[in-house]
Amino acid sequence: MEQKDIAIEAEATVMTDAEKVAEKMAKVRAAQEKFATYTQEQVDHIFYKAAMAADNARIPLARMALEETGMGILEDKITKNHYAAEFVYNHYRSSKTCGVIEEDPQWGITKVAEPLGVLAAIIPTTNPTSTAIFKTLIALKTRNGMIISPHPRAKKCTCAAAKVVLDAAVAAGAPEGIIDWFDEPSIEISAQVMKAADCILATGGPGMVTAAYSSGKPALGVGPGNATVIIDESADVKNAAYSVIHSKTFDNGMICASEQTIFVHEKIYDEVKAVLLKYGCYFLNEEEKAKVGSTVICYPNGNVNAKIVGQSAAKIATMSGISVPEETKILIGEATSVEFDEPFAHEKLSPVLGMYKIKDLDEGIAKASYVLANNGGIGHSCGLHVDVTQTDKIDKFSTAMKASRIMINTPTSHGGIGDIYNFKLAPSLTLGCGSWAGNSRSENIGIYHLLNVKTVAERRENMLWLRTPEKVYHKKGCMQLALRELRDEYYCKKAFIVTDTFLYQNGYTKPIEEELDRLGITHACFYEVAPDPTLQIARVGVKQLAAFGPDVIIALGGGSSMDAAKIMWLMYEHPDEDFFNLASVFMDIRKRIHKFPKMGQKAKLVCIPTSAGTGSEVTPFAIITDADTGTKWPLADYELMPTMAIVDADNMMNAPKGLTSASGIDVLTHATEAFVSILATDYTDGFAIKATQNVMKYLKRAYDNGPNDIEARVKMADAACMAGISFANAFLGLCHSMAHKLGAYHHLPHGVSNALLMCEIMKYNAQDNPWKMGTFSQYQYPHALERYAELARYCGISGKDDREVFDNFIAAIEQLKADVGIKPCIKEYGISEEKFLATLDEMVENAFNDQCTGANPVYPKMADMKEIYLKCYYGNK
Repeated sequence: MEQKDIAIEAEATVMTDAEKVAEKMAKVRAAQEKFATYTQEQVDHIFYKAAMAADNARIPLARMALEETGMGILEDKITKNHYAAEFVYNHYRSSKTCGVIEEDPQWGITKVAEPLGVLAAIIPTTNPTSTAIFKTLIALKTRNGMIISPHPRAKKCTCAAAKVVLDAAVAAGAPEGIIDWFDEPSIEISAQVMKAADCILATGGPGMVTAAYSSGKPALGVGPGNATVIIDESADVKNAAYSVIHSKTFDNGMICASEQTIFVHEKIYDEVKAVLLKYGCYFLNEEEKAKVGSTVICYPNGNVNAKIVGQSAAKIATMSGISVPEETKILIGEATSVEFDEPFAHEKLSPVLGMYKIKDLDEGIAKASYVLANNGGIGHSCGLHVDVTQTDKIDKFSTAMKASRIMINTPTSHGGIGDIYNFKLAPSLTLGCGSWAGNSRSENIGIYHLLNVKTVAERRENMLWLRTPEKVYHKKGCMQLALRELRDEYYCKKAFIVTDTFLYQNGYTKPIEEELDRLGITHACFYEVAPDPTLQIARVGVKQLAAFGPDVIIALGGGSSMDAAKIMWLMYEHPDEDFFNLASVFMDIRKRIHKFPKMGQKAKLVCIPTSAGTGSEVTPFAIITDADTGTKWPLADYELMPTMAIVDADNMMNAPKGLTSASGIDVLTHATEAFVSILATDYTDGFAIKATQNVMKYLKRAYDNGPNDIEARVKMADAACMAGISFANAFLGLCHSMAHKLGAYHHLPHGVSNALLMCEIMKYNAQDNPWKMGTFSQYQYPHALERYAELARYCGISGKDDREVFDNFIAAIEQLKADVGIKPCIKEYGISEEKFLATLDEMVENAFNDQCTGANPVYPKMADMKEIYLKCYYGNK
């Protein structure tokens, strides 16, 4: 073969960078896939052996790093290697990283850890072996593979460190090739590795970090450091000054968290300077400062001169054309400007320090913040030396500074990397700087950033409740005896009665007032509540209420009086509360965004119903209307639950037929909706069942016979209260949502609105296959039909199957409605078709947004709601 042909063949076998990366990636990925199957015990053994090997090699690796890079101090590099092996191992030795890492059986949560895959590790020239040890160890602990791209000026020592870890890991059982590297790195190879990897661990200059974040893969990169430190007048001067020396001289200042500028209070400035001088620091005069500054920082970009990084103070002085003692620890330039053109306000990565005099902490914070924002280092690290008892200063500093590590009375080099001066700060050689510096993380990078955590969430049902007033008194004639509790148990001295004009003028308040007189309780009465109570009337009432200053409020009447009393109670106790926030709709009353204030601090609330309907005496609900805007504010929170309910049928004996009818059907709606609600429980069911039985049996009698049928009146009073207890805890549904809006737009009594809608909505809820059900963890599948049938059977209604029982239940309800004077459709109440249709769409949307909708067993479509309204308007005609 001719020489030319041999050359062509050899050239053809040369791999491109992309092919090299692909080949290496395939090997590491295969090893990682095997490693991902290892147990925690296996991983921990490998982690231990690798850490021990790295620790044992700390001296030769440090020597290699110094010889290859010419940067830093041998002894400090040994310490960094030692730290990277020992502190990282110790911190994570017991951490779970394989399989199940967390379990909470009570809440049904299991967390399972999985590796990210293959990591691309970019290693800097400043910490070439310690960072390699750190990254390979946390990769092994998390079952990740790793391909290392070393800095070209530190490739031999970095690869040597990686090999130490790899050999020990493989000897301990890790797959061959789980860690790999490029002996001849380049920018192009690094870019290819980053694109091929599953995640990037980038430690290096701004350009490298930017490239990592631009690779299209998840990246854990870090920003540049330029730690600014304030020494407050309250600081321990000697400790503060020597902390700076200790930190700044460590490995010739190459730790990115090391102090770059210190801002010293003018009262202790000379004292700090004296300590620095005593311990070997050199203060540059103006001429020397100019020479050193121009040597250390390169303009116009303001970057540090790579030639001075990690060099001794004396060597940097020589490079600058000045002479200082060989043993000089730090070159200090005193400065006043913090602008970009001041070299001593930049990161210097060497034992060169800027020092500023400040008049107070505020000036120091302003200047330190400016340096970070304008000269690099934002998001990285800063420090404050201060008397720790002056917590206001620490708070002010930590609030103002945009830095991820804020160290108090700490050498920032050793403090920033963690676990030396604060044992809860994770040990790391990759220090995230957050969004301030364009980083994805603001903490010290560790093993938990290298895991995918799967959360296995088992279905759990919410804790449920049965909330009622402290006391519920019930029995015909119980009111006088119950009121004695105000004196004997609650020690009340002043009572404020809230009622309406009709009840007041017809003597309904007299028995209460007479009993209060016998008990020695002073009282006053507000009787201007209207059938649809307004915010404006409530404000009038609350002025009188506040002027009187009662310790108990007594609400007497139907839902309007009790709602008004609840609102007045709220305004009395918390006059600054915003009704808009209080009326906000919630999905779960326990998780609502705006929390109700604590009630009952000034007064108790006693509710005495005079109609067998709303159940407001035992519910946490109230509705108030703003007469100026027409807005109805529906308030719902258990803080509105009355303290005491007194259900005495004597107050209901003379209710007119219309009120008996409307309120009675309202009770039936409460009970049936609570029974099929997605929040219904065995506890609420009992109340709903008994209430339904009472209404089906006694409402017609109460309607027909009025005060002549005492049993019927008592049973309806009981039904109203029991239904109230049920829906106060299980909530209501779509019938009430739509009835609220029908009544509001067309001024129908609430009970009548419910009566007109309830059967169509029951049919809608009883679909065999609804399009969606309501969402609540205890509600497993649609079963409203079965629930309605169950409730019907308790009322003595039968049939061959659930569907027939349900149909017979609907027929019985329709008959009851007719028996108590409910007309068959909305149209027959004199509401014009034109007006109804004009408001229809708005009613639908507002009803959908009503608080009651969420507990309905079928999650409704607005189109379906519209159809229901239309059916109920026209009836069967």
